[in-house]
Amino acid sequence: MKYLIIILTVAVFTSIILGFTLDVDYSEKLIGIGVAGLFLVVFPLFIYHRWKDRNLKDYMLTKENLDKMRENQRDSKY
Repeated sequence: MKYLIIILTVAVFTSIILGFTLDVDYSEKLIGIGVAGLFLVVFPLFIYHRWKDRNLKDYMLTKENLDKMRENQRDSKY
């Protein structure tokens, strides 16, 4: 997955750079495809790859987590 994200990122940035540097009829399409690929393909894959093994409840403010934070704050003062 890591290598797929790297390859797609390089391809997207190459498309954007070529769209800006080449003077062809479809240069705006290259830029648009690059930006759309970056935001619709690369970013979601990257976010999924980084968060796939994490528990979302660890990052939510539940009553248990608030109690743990208060307890840790109380312990750190002394």
